Parts: sequence; structure tokens; C-alpha cells
Amino acid sequence: MIMQSLLEISKARAIEDVWSIYTNVMENFGFDRIIYGRTLYRSGTNLGDPLDFLVLSNHDPSYIEAFVNQERYLDSPMFHWSFDNEGCASWSLVREMADQGVLTEKELEVVAMNREYDVNAGYTVSFPVVSHRAKSSASLTAKSGLSQDDVDRLWEQHSKELELLNYLVDLKISTLPNFSPNTTLTKRQREVLEWIGDGKTTQDTAIILGLTPATVEKHLRLARESLNVNTTAQAVLKAAFLNQMFLIENLSNRKKAK
Repeated sequence: MIMQSLLEISKARAIEDVWSIYTNVMENFGFDRIIYGRTLYRSGTNLGDPLDFLVLSNHDPSYIEAFVNQERYLDSPMFHWSFDNEGCASWSLVREMADQGVLTEKELEVVAMNREYDVNAGYTVSFPVVSHRAKSSASLTAKSGLSQDDVDRLWEQHSKELELLNYLVDLKISTLPNFSPNTTLTKRQREVLEWIGDGKTTQDTAIILGLTPATVEKHLRLARESLNVNTTAQAVLKAAFLNQMFLIENLSNRKKAK
């Protein structure tokens, strides 16, 4: 089963497809709630604008509202660990830190909040990166009723499969277009950015696409607004980071882009 799932993930063409396969397999392993987060705009101890984050989760929406949208994760002990480390870590670290009395008041508040939402046992995976601007991690919550000792035994038994699955998912997501609501471009906006990124002028792009220069400028302005940047150069770079450049589309769809 795991090999078939890995094959399907490697062939997936959309983040949604990867997520569906991944969460189904992880549930079979005993992890039924996951938060995956990715940023390409980390700077020092700052993860960048939350509007630029890619966050995927199958937790209850009320927990995501409290933990993610209200930014309580910033005071999570395992988030602090994942920010400074790479690899896989048992949530037994939280228990050890609590026993040592080294958790801050805000960290203890997050631990208490997690208990209220039955987020008690699990593992955190902090993925390797090749850029100091990027960071991604996954918080894996075990099924209700499993203790941390149960989870640690489960992980020890299936560590190779679980690590391979999680690392493949992160690598695959990094190659797929990110069409988050805050950063989605239209096909025409992508086209004009592609030609500008190839070194064409506004006039060149207008001739190539059969548009007026004013229309090209309009699409560039809308692209900058969609990506929340100030310059066209920044828009090209951000669209490239989001893998929204040079997408394979069929001819009929391209003809419909206006």
C-alpha cells in the first residue's frame, strides 16, 4: 500500500491531490490530524507575511482558528523546535521540558489549549531546506486515545516509511503550483509575467499576445495587486516561487484567456 501511495504522490499534478493521498495514508498509520505549513519568505526569526504562507490541515476548523489564525502556534514548544531544527521529533519533548520547568507561561497556555482540543500526542517533522528564506514543517497529531508512548512505539516501528512519505510530500508540494486564495493569478496575468520574465518589453508582449500596451500594463498591475508586491520584477520572482509560471495548459484554455 505505501509504495502505491508514494507512486501516486510522485505523479500528482496538484497540491490537493497530494494532500488527499497523504492524509489518508497517515490516518492508516495512526495520525488523523495534520497541519502542514510552508513559507518562502523567512527572514531571521520572522516567517514573513502570513498571507504568503501555505497552510494545509484536516483539523477541526475551530482549532485552526485558535492555533493558526490567532497565531498561537508562535508560542508552541514544538513550533520553536521545528524553527531551529531539521528532522523528526516526538512530542515527548514537551513533557520533558515541562518536567524540567523550562516552558514559558505562553508555551504552557498553548499546551493547555491543545489538551482542550484533544491534541495530546504526536510527532513534528521539520523538513530540510536549501534556502535560508524557506521553511516547512508538519505537525502530526495522533488519533484520540493513543498516548505519546503509543506514538513513539508506532514511529519506531514504521520510521522509515513515515519519514519517506513525509519528505516526499514536502518535496512534491515544493514543485507544484500554489494557488492560495491570496496569490492566485489569472491565466492572462501569468502569460504577461512569463513574457516579461523572458526579457520582453511591454510593447513586445502586447504584439506577441495581440493586445494593446495599455492592456498589458493593466494585467501587470493586477498581477502585482494579486501577489501583493510593488514592482513587476517582484511579481515575476514571487510567481516563480509559487510555481505559477510556465504552466502546461491545453490550447483551448489558452485561447479563452483574455
